[in-house]
Amino acid sequence: MITNMKAKLVYHFKQYHADSKNEGKKAMKVKNMKVGIRSEKELFDEVRDVWGKLEKGEKIKKHKAVYFESLEAMRKVLTEERLRIVKTIKKEHPSSIYELAKILGRDVKNTFDDIQFLAQAGLVELTKIKKGRERTIPTVKYDKILLEIEV
Repeated sequence: MITNMKAKLVYHFKQYHADSKNEGKKAMKVKNMKVGIRSEKELFDEVRDVWGKLEKGEKIKKHKAVYFESLEAMRKVLTEERLRIVKTIKKEHPSSIYELAKILGRDVKNTFDDIQFLAQAGLVELTKIKKGRERTIPTVKYDKILLEIEV
């Protein structure tokens, strides 16, 4: 899905910059996740501008964001059920995807698929733990999703 690849590219580019800027420092907790709609050209123009500033050694304001090419593409990712998953992870702090599925009263495979989708979009972080049996812990490190639509 090309739209997800674009959203993922911008998210990971911004995350890489934020991580490299904070090397050796304790990372600050991100409170807001910006979600917006931008054209392909706008996305790549921003990446190019940020990259140019980095090469010149200029400082760039840290922020995490996920952008989609259209409202339709965003709606495919941010369904009511997936938002319920994000809210449940934030509130309940499940220790595995299996536990999350049980809290939600959902099938484990469907929950796993939605979690993978949300992780690819940059809305959920996954940490693999091997303590006895391997498990994946989903986390949400923001408190709000802010929607940005340019008019």
